[in-house]
Parts: sequence; structure tokens; C-alpha cells
Amino acid sequence: MQFSSCHSALGKLRGETDFTIALAGNPNVGKSSVFNILTGMGVETANYPGKTVEVNIATTTLDDTRIGIIDLPGTYALGAVSEDQWVARQGVLDGNPDAVMMVVDATNLTRNLYMVLQFLELGYPMVLALNVLDVARREGRDIDIAALSNRLGVPILPTVANRGEGLDELIIAAVEVARDRIMPHPHGLVYGQDVEKDITALTDAIAGAELNDPYALPHRALALLLLENDPEFIELTSAMPGWQPVLDLAARLRSHIEEEHGQASATRIAAERHALAAIIAEEVETVSTTERAGIGERLWRYTTWPATGVPILFLVLGLVFVLMYFVGQRLADFLSGTWGTLVAHPLTSILYDNFGNNVVTNTLLWAVSGMQAALTVGIPYVLVFYLVLAFLEDSGYLNSVAFLTDSVMHKFGLHGRAMIPIIAGAGCNVPAIIGTRVLTTMRERLIAGTLIVMVPCSARSAVIFGAVGFYAGWQAALGIYVIVGVLWVLLGLGLNKVMPGKSAGLVMEMFPFRRPHMGTVFRKTWFRFKAFVFMAVPILLIGSLVLGLLFESGHLFDLASIFSPVVEGWMGLPPVAGLLLVMAILRKELALQLLTTLAIIMGASAAAENNLLLIMSKQQLFVFALVTAIYIPCVATIAALSREMGWARALMIMAFTVVLAVLVGGVVNQLFTVFGG
Repeated sequence: MQFSSCHSALGKLRGETDFTIALAGNPNVGKSSVFNILTGMGVETANYPGKTVEVNIATTTLDDTRIGIIDLPGTYALGAVSEDQWVARQGVLDGNPDAVMMVVDATNLTRNLYMVLQFLELGYPMVLALNVLDVARREGRDIDIAALSNRLGVPILPTVANRGEGLDELIIAAVEVARDRIMPHPHGLVYGQDVEKDITALTDAIAGAELNDPYALPHRALALLLLENDPEFIELTSAMPGWQPVLDLAARLRSHIEEEHGQASATRIAAERHALAAIIAEEVETVSTTERAGIGERLWRYTTWPATGVPILFLVLGLVFVLMYFVGQRLADFLSGTWGTLVAHPLTSILYDNFGNNVVTNTLLWAVSGMQAALTVGIPYVLVFYLVLAFLEDSGYLNSVAFLTDSVMHKFGLHGRAMIPIIAGAGCNVPAIIGTRVLTTMRERLIAGTLIVMVPCSARSAVIFGAVGFYAGWQAALGIYVIVGVLWVLLGLGLNKVMPGKSAGLVMEMFPFRRPHMGTVFRKTWFRFKAFVFMAVPILLIGSLVLGLLFESGHLFDLASIFSPVVEGWMGLPPVAGLLLVMAILRKELALQLLTTLAIIMGASAAAENNLLLIMSKQQLFVFALVTAIYIPCVATIAALSREMGWARALMIMAFTVVLAVLVGGVVNQLFTVFGG
């Protein structure tokens, strides 16, 4: 469920539950496993105004206590540097949770403690989940949990989230902390003497001024935000009465820190926080070295070293494509056949027997065909993709791929994480578009989304091989892929040049491979698949009804004369090809299937079913398949784009691909004409 204001969604959650708990952690620490297991994955999503990063909201029950859980975006810090950091911070500030439950990676304690320190500064009741403790112990890391708990002043529970171990104890501890408002009592969490002196001066000034703060944060937290030159809080407080003297003092202290250390105040405070995290980790963690690296670490080395990593990547991508294409096709055949036998055929007979053969009946049957299109194209490939994606995520392989391809993807304004959804687009663009959620900025998601829709999916490949490969030879089919590939590279380079901003860079933890927990894999798959079905199927049904009404009423054929100057005059195709291209927005295989159907309707001959050359030349088939491969793939992809990036951007991408397809199709047709086909 989308809310126009995330604040209203969080307010609603507080009104319907006894306690609210914010769940935080970095993107790779197993936070999603904690959330999914605790809540059963029945969630609502809410976007902050102007932001695309989602906050998941769900409820769960402990005995008779109803608990609301705010799943903050996975991030490595809180701040206004990137969308995920901004939303994570605003999620906890606007949600004002009764407690914060933070998942910490035991294999990289120093890195994870940075955000723990930020939450302690904000002053919320908190409990820590020390996750993947089993992996840490296998790596020879021994963490003194009691000492760490005493140092931070918060309860700490050991967990193995993907197996559900320790999660019952974790939620019980979180509820106790929330119910009793047990505030953190850390010991010795101070920075360097010179920086601490400036922090204290500003803290005292804020306390002495008795100023209003809309979030009721501790004075020290406000001082740190102002010294870090946080634009959100400076803008907020500058509009409030009485704050200007404090802001002036903060500006002078920022200048003082910069003069003392030769770096921006925000950078210095971040360095102090990192140093403190390292000191704490060193105090509580003992690392024993082992002579032989574990299999997970060896796999990580093989998959990230270019000499072995690139061949392994191509092998994995090949396996992903085979699974998506062949397993998806088998599943599509089964679902389509089952739907046709059990639903479509009986329903067709019922409609005709009771309402007769008329425009209304035939239009309704288009919805039946639309559902069959969903079962044939979208649902099977999406299901297989999500299963493969969950497996790769849980194993840790996606991190290796991101690291391996990062330098190449930067040329397109992306980073390595974009590689998997782009390649997965060869099976189906819809889950690939949804997969762009791993990217942190809208600029990256927009570039990746545009590139994904330029990747020929399995439906478009069917048109290429069925129309061009069969009748004009494999060389012609290969030629289409070469043209699309060149356009893809040029488009990626061009978007990176013209779009304002730059890639956020690849910031992520690298950790050894681990054995996927199949229960977690299946849960992730089901949750994502269910969300897709509820999003895409209504769009497909509505699109089918609209196209069916236009077709059955005869108005769709009127469009042929409108498209004729472009379709016939510029691209050299029969005018009726325009109808095929319009209707193929519902399902790309329709372009090929309707081509033979319309050939019979136009009176070519029954033999046209087996010989498209009776109605189109090889040149026309090449242009037709090329245009089909370039322009926006299907209604489901448009819906996925709008879901992830908004309708305005989705329509912009759709319009761009249509213009590009017409332009390239016309140029190729003119070249065929000039050079004799």
C-alpha cells in the first residue's frame, strides 16, 4: 500500500499498536530475515514525499501485545547524504518508536558499530541483535557479548536470523525495553578531547537556551547534527524562534574544527565515530588466525578475481538464463494449458451460451486472454527469477558480482549491483525492473531501468527467432541482437553524460559465501511474488479490456490509417503492422501470433500460418522484429516502472523507446532500400 505521506502511515501504525519498534541495520546483515520472520511478511510500504526508498510497516503479536514494526531501509549510516540514509533517519524520527531493534553483523563489528553509535546519540531505547554469530565463530572471532553490552549500555542478543535462532528472545527483549522505557546507559562513549570540547560547548548552549525541538532529541544529538552541518536540521531550526544564536555558534565551532584538523567538521566527527567504533570492537573481540581459509572465503576470492571471476560470472548468468527461459517456459506451458482447459474454454462457452456473440462478450473474453498472457509471460518468469534471486542473495554471490563488475558499470553511471537485474531482464523485464531497488539513488535506478527495457526479454526473443531467424536465417536474427547491443551501450554512455549527478559508488561489506537457508529463500520468493501478482495482474486485465473494446468495436482498425505515414511510409511495413505493435504492448508474442492471424483475416491464404513471407518480405520481417525488440516491452513492465519510479518517469521511458524504435526501424528500412535489401 502506498501512502502519499509516510508520516500518516507511521501515525496510523502507532494508533493501532501497543508499541512500535524500529528495525535497523545495514543492507547485508540479515535485517530482512529478521523482519520477515517476525512479521510473517504481511507489510505495507510507505514512501516519504519526494523519496523512492521505502519503509516497510508491519504488525506482529507477542502474547496479548500488538507490536508495530517499522523496517527502516538498510544503510550503513544515518544522515542526509543519500536517500536510504535520509529515509532511515526520518523513519525513526517521524515514527518516534518506543524502541530501536538494530541488527549487527558479528563478522564485521567495527563497521557496524558506527550506526549503533549514531542511534545511541539519538537517545532511543535500544536492543541489539548480534547476527551471524555462527559465521563469526567459524572465522575465529570471539565476541564478549557481556562486555559489549556493558560498554554500549544496551541489551544484546545473539541471533542467526536466516534460521530464526534467537529471534523470539530478541522481540521479547525489545518489548521489555519499550514497555519500561529503558534508556541506553553507555560507558565512556566520548570522542577526542579537542572535538569533545566543541561538542560540549554547543550542547551547553542548546540546553541553556531552552529551545523547542520538534523531535525532542537529546541536546548532544542536536549539537552533533549542527556540527556535522546537516542541511535538514539547519533548515529546520533556522525557521524556528530563538535558534539563530545557536546556529551562529555552531558555524563558528565548525570553522574551528576545520582549522584544527584541516578537514570539514562533518568529516572529522565521522572519523571520530569510526575510531571509537574500532576501539570498542578491539576491546570486546578476539580474533584467532587460521592457517587455511574456509571454503566461503576461497569462493569469494575465486569469484572476485577477474581471471576466475569473469568465467564464473558468465557460467552463473548462463545458468540463470537457462533456468528462467526453460523452466519458466515449462511452467508457462503448464499454467497456460491449465488455465485454458479449466477456465478459459468453459468460461468462453458460458459467456457465449448466456450472452451471445457480441461486442460485450468478446470484450470480456479479452480479459480472459489477458489473464492467460499473465500466466504465460509474467508470472512463470517472475516466480523463477525471484527464486534464483533469493538463492543468490542468501549465498552472498551478488556481492561478489557487484565487486567484480563495478569498474565497468561506472562507465554507465551505475555500480556493480546493477549487473544482476540488467542481465535478468533477458528472461523478463518486470522482475528486473523491481530488482533495481538495490540501487541507492533515483539517477541510478532511472539509468538501470531504461537499460533494462532495452534488453530483449524472452517474449521479444520469441519474435526475433520466430519471425526473423526462421524465415531470414540466424545471421539476420543475430544482426538484430547486434543492433540492439550497440544501442544499449550508446544509450548507457549517453545517459551517464546527460543526466545530472553521478554514481553514488559501491559501498558495501564483502563477506565470505554462506550456505543458503532454503526456508528463507522460499519466504523471500513468496513475499516478492505475491507483491508482483497484486501489482501486475490488475494492470494486465484492465489493459486487455481496453484493447479488446477497441478491437471489437472496430475502432482499433481506424488507427491503421493514422499510423500509415510512419509505419508504411517511414518503416516500410504494411499499415496493419501498426495495429500489431499497439496490441503487442499487452504481450510481445502477440506481435507474432497476430501477424499470422491478421494475414488470414486479410485474405492472404491459410498457408500464411506457416509462411509469413506471403504478407511480409524478409526485409519487412527484420524491421518489424527490430522495432518490436526496441520499444517498451509490455504493460506489466510499464506498471513495474511506475511502481518503482513513478508514472511520469515510466511514461518518459516508454515515449523514448517508442521514438527510438521508430527512428531506428526507419533508418534500417531506408538503408535496405538504398542498398537493395
